[in-house]
Amino acid sequence: MKALLTFLLFGIFLASNAQETTQNELPYTSIPEAPDTYTPGTVVSRMIDGLGFRYRWATEDLREDDLAYEPGNDGRTIAATMDHLHGLSLVILRSAEKKPRDFTTEQAKMTLKEKRLATLQNFEKASGLFKETTNLKEHPVIFIRENGTYDFPFWNNINGPIEDAIWHAGQVVVLRRSAGNPINPKVNVFLGKLND
Repeated sequence: MKALLTFLLFGIFLASNAQETTQNELPYTSIPEAPDTYTPGTVVSRMIDGLGFRYRWATEDLREDDLAYEPGNDGRTIAATMDHLHGLSLVILRSAEKKPRDFTTEQAKMTLKEKRLATLQNFEKASGLFKETTNLKEHPVIFIRENGTYDFPFWNNINGPIEDAIWHAGQVVVLRRSAGNPINPKVNVFLGKLND
């Protein structure tokens, strides 16, 4: 009985440490090395990597009261903006996977911490898939909604979800600064890393 209890406690310890490790080793601490060649896919991949880096640091060390902060003009809170960013990451990923974004299925409930990790992982996976593509025409944006299916060319992914996500990552930076919790001043988006 004592051995079973010890085994169970050890298992719980490992599981909690694994979750903590996953949160501590988030993607996009820095932007990955640039590809050697310029192709349509590597350029899109790099755009998403820049987005992932910005989002990672825009959402780093947010406090509970930061998440509820809103500008007071009927704008979104930081938490609502992060929810929207997660949705955009799903659209980008589905396009990378050559699959539709289905709005008729219920999404899994996640904590904000889980949603942040999932958003970063979506960006990372989409970047990897786009890096390998040579034909962006094969990656349309497809929405499935209650009233039908809507198909858009890849161009709409650039001016839509990708650029919109960059816009909203910037909003998180501004909102958290207004809330009194600015991002790490060592973040260098030009170099894609933290300054020493």
